[in-house]
Amino acid sequence: MSGRAQLMWDEAVTGYDFGPGHPMDPVRLALTRKLVEAFGLDREVDVVAAKAAGESTLRLVHRQDYIGAVKAASADPAGADQSYGLGTVDDPAFAGMHEVSSLIAGQSVGAAEAVWRGEALHAVNFAGGLHHAMPGGASGFCIYNDASLAIARLLELGAERVAYVDVDVHHGDGVQAAFWEDPRVLTISLHEHPRTLFPQTGWPEETGADSAAGSAVNVALPAGTGDAGWLRAFHAVVPELIADFRPQVLVTQHGADTHFEDPLAHLAVSLDAQRAVQLACHDLAHEYADGRWVALGGGGYAVVDVVPRSWTHLVAIAAGRAVEPEATIPEGWRQEVFARTRQLAPARMTDGRWPVAWSGWEAGYDPADRLDQAVLAARRAVFPLRGLLA
Repeated sequence: MSGRAQLMWDEAVTGYDFGPGHPMDPVRLALTRKLVEAFGLDREVDVVAAKAAGESTLRLVHRQDYIGAVKAASADPAGADQSYGLGTVDDPAFAGMHEVSSLIAGQSVGAAEAVWRGEALHAVNFAGGLHHAMPGGASGFCIYNDASLAIARLLELGAERVAYVDVDVHHGDGVQAAFWEDPRVLTISLHEHPRTLFPQTGWPEETGADSAAGSAVNVALPAGTGDAGWLRAFHAVVPELIADFRPQVLVTQHGADTHFEDPLAHLAVSLDAQRAVQLACHDLAHEYADGRWVALGGGGYAVVDVVPRSWTHLVAIAAGRAVEPEATIPEGWRQEVFARTRQLAPARMTDGRWPVAWSGWEAGYDPADRLDQAVLAARRAVFPLRGLLA
């Protein structure tokens, strides 16, 4: 197995563009790629452009009629069929939509193939993580569900146990739906509570179909949760489940929209806590999955201050050359940010909160604390189904 990581990248993924004023601004991808380059990380990984996912691959998750609707909307955006979630405010149709969505999906599928075949130990596609797309419809800025497609490809290649950990601020509903009945896939999502955020799913009681009871895990965090609570919840639920499941591959989704600056949600997590979870996911892959790790991007709408720094940390961790939080951001990148966006760029790779302090679950919990109530609800719903003590 190659010790080098792969960074999946094709410049054309920046064509995933819903138009002016849409929160999913593709500049976040371009700026992340440039920051990776500014730190020289592109020399520490193999940069690979995989081919777009073809129809047979897309059909591993998506219905044929939906793929046809995406193709039709891609050729004629004005005629998009809104019954498939296309041509809506969240998912406006645009020319070439099928092609670029297939390309992003292809990068995640290529990442999964490379890791499974031993061509790379870790693979990152920060353009991916489009976790809301359903088998038969677009949703939440997501056309094709690349995360689900990567997992489905792993199963097709012979994987018997794949764990998916989603720390985006929004529930990983599309991935959960795709594998709701499949005990080979463990989906774990930590997200803002559905009472206060799209897509209004991800309740702790959602634990998988009868044929896969305990294969879906949802930690619904109260609005306002900050670093200490977020890390406490992650470590109170994820490691124990991964240790029990012992996946052959760990797939993780690292939406940066948990950040306190993100305009679309209500958690209060710092860049430093996001980095801490990235490190934890890397370590879990090595401890329980022979190091096989596929890491994806996701949401994130503070497109200058947060997303590029968060995902550059992710690439650096996957490359085995973590960027220190106190590192100064190269001036050339900051100039590029201003030229592209007329915004002032951050100066360092930290929010000034490293190292992040948090309290472990094993020390006990407070039944009156809202964060601890969220953790308890998740543990009580799922752990007994998996033969674990809640």
